[in-house]
Parts: sequence; C-alpha cells; structure tokens
Amino acid sequence: MSEFLSDIEALRRNARAHIEQGPITEAYGADRDRVIAVLNEVLATELVCVLRYKRHYYMAQGLNSGPVADEFLQHANEEQGHADMVAARIVQLQGEPDFNPVTLAQRSHSEYVAGVGLLDMVKEDLVAERVAITSYQEIIRWLGNEDTTTRRVIEEILAVEEEHADDLLTLLKEIGR
Repeated sequence: MSEFLSDIEALRRNARAHIEQGPITEAYGADRDRVIAVLNEVLATELVCVLRYKRHYYMAQGLNSGPVADEFLQHANEEQGHADMVAARIVQLQGEPDFNPVTLAQRSHSEYVAGVGLLDMVKEDLVAERVAITSYQEIIRWLGNEDTTTRRVIEEILAVEEEHADDLLTLLKEIGR
C-alpha cells in the first residue's frame, strides 16, 4: 500500500469554501445532473415494479396461489425500499426525485405487464427482474469510481434483484410441474 498523502489544510479550506453543497465535494467525479437523471429512471423502474407486484399479489388465484402471492408481496415491499433508497440518494445529490405518475412508465426500464394467470404473472415479474439486473449492472459499470456511494446503493439493490429473479425462477419451475 502506498503512503496516504493529502494536504490536510487544503482539505479543510475546500470543505469550508462550498459548504452549501453538503456531501458534494471537489472529489466527486461524476456528472451529477446525469447521475440524478439516471437515478430517476431507476426510481421509476422500482415504482413500476412495486405496482406490478402489488397487482399480482391481489390477483393471484388458484391452488398454488398462497405462497406465490406471499412472494409477490415480499418483493413489492422490497422494491418500495429500493425506491426509498434511490429517492434519498437523489436528494443527497441535491436533486429532486421524480414521482410523477404521468411519466412513470415511460421512464421505467421495466414494463408494467399485468399478466394473465399465476404462471404468466411469475414470468412477467422474472422478465422485469432480468431487465433491472442488466440495467443496474450497466449503471454500476458506468459509475465506476466517479460516484462510489451511488454505485454502492445500486449494487445493494442489484443483489436483491438477483435474489428476486432466483425466487421467481424457483416458482416458475414449481408451477410448471
């Protein structure tokens, strides 16, 4: 490991110089406006997923519907948590989270597909999770080391989205039997 060399006096001066920027310092390397725009797309994606999972929770019917409906509800709640994390990060970056329902579906990376029947709902949710996984992997690569905090938020969300996809694949196999 190399020696940590930093001008402590310069760090202190810079911290005081732009105090109104809160956590955004000179070391922030990303295009903040573009990051906020991408995070608003992620926010829309998560909110569309919440709505789709909630619909599937209420519409799940049939012999196998109890455990599947429970999974839909759990995923809806976790997606809401993701939306909250993303909205909080947007505010930390001094942006405004966009909850406008008129443009929500247009900004979302995943689609809102109602699905017909339990099997179709599980398939549509799995497709949406796969879209989110691919999208979030791309965002992580794009952010690199330019905004490590946002990258970590997306990495945390990605890990859960992968768990959701695995859960849905298991359900798909069980329903298919």
